[in-house]
Amino acid sequence: MESYDVVIVGTGHGGAQAAISLRQLGFEGSILLLGRETAPPYERPPLSKEYLAGDKPFERLLIRPEQFWADKDITLRGGVAATKIDPQAHEVTLSGGEVVQYGKLVWAAGGDARRLSCPGAQLQGVHVVRNKPDVDALMADLGEGGKRVVVIGGGYIGLEAAAVMTKLGCKVTLIEFADRVLSRVAGEDLSTFFQDEHRRHGVDIRLSTSLHSILGADDKVTGVVLEGGEEVPCDIVIAGIGIVPSTGPLIAAGAAGANGVDVDELCQTNLEDVFAIGDCAAHANDYAEGAVIRLESVQNAHDQARVVAQVITGDPKPYNALPWFWSNQYDLKLQTAGLSMGHDTTVLRGNPDDRSFSVVYLKDGRVIAVDAVNAMKDFVQGQKLIAARTHVDPQELLDADRPLKDFM
Repeated sequence: MESYDVVIVGTGHGGAQAAISLRQLGFEGSILLLGRETAPPYERPPLSKEYLAGDKPFERLLIRPEQFWADKDITLRGGVAATKIDPQAHEVTLSGGEVVQYGKLVWAAGGDARRLSCPGAQLQGVHVVRNKPDVDALMADLGEGGKRVVVIGGGYIGLEAAAVMTKLGCKVTLIEFADRVLSRVAGEDLSTFFQDEHRRHGVDIRLSTSLHSILGADDKVTGVVLEGGEEVPCDIVIAGIGIVPSTGPLIAAGAAGANGVDVDELCQTNLEDVFAIGDCAAHANDYAEGAVIRLESVQNAHDQARVVAQVITGDPKPYNALPWFWSNQYDLKLQTAGLSMGHDTTVLRGNPDDRSFSVVYLKDGRVIAVDAVNAMKDFVQGQKLIAARTHVDPQELLDADRPLKDFM
């Protein structure tokens, strides 16, 4: 039986960064980094943007050159999944039946794209956008002439996919169950702006609408049926309806958790010597008023990976990073700092018609989040206001010519 000082499950941003951080901090023990994909660790966000659009080849998505892992004495094993954890024996069973022993286990398995469950969801031409094989399959259908696309979901992934499909010359219809896009993560000002922007580019956005079924012929998609009975012809369906955290083996082994795996401020689960980081880790977040949440972001994965590496190398520092996110759509760069959940006031800085503005979110007079569209200064300075728990008069924030740093 092989034995490693640290076994890391997951080769996404969190898993890769955990291995990198361990070496950066001087850890000299053995490291096994394993993942279900055969490709070496690569960046996920560009998949639904530059890679799907054909603007960036896969080689430019690699987190590190392939030789890096061997040079750092990190054993990289792809095409394998962790199927069972024995926390008492400190053993991981892999999909091929092999058992590996660990000193510390870092669970960075992320999540799987949530699949549609309606009739017709198994037809050829129904896609998700989560990993390289997903996007390669979508690109293959586009290469065979698919030009009519229905996107299910008006979150970041759905909107990014709609923007790229439009750029590629497709006719796009976007279906969103809520009464506005980005309803779970942003205020109405931002939702309205992006709805208008996509419609200007020809996207047919259907709000307060749900999918009934998917139509097909010869096992291929030919259209969708909406709940009201309307049929929308299409060749391709893209589902952007969230993820399901990949936590099965950990939960089966006794790890606590409902929506993800519960971790403490040091990213430790309730299982001895087992950590969880990234999309699947549920933690009490200071910027969510202490609520237990999962954060699906590169920033969160990187910062939690660093926390775990510090614990393992004997210099524990609690996780307390300010969340931030970004989304590229058309020529727009949306950057978000903080978490707007629970806000009671929004302030629109600037004119959305100028395609450069920001939205500041407050709760009880305190700045808790900023959405910045093509407004880098507000994004950067807004982070400092949030981190400092700054109280500001909303009326004063209306002056977009006044830098946010002035309110510190």
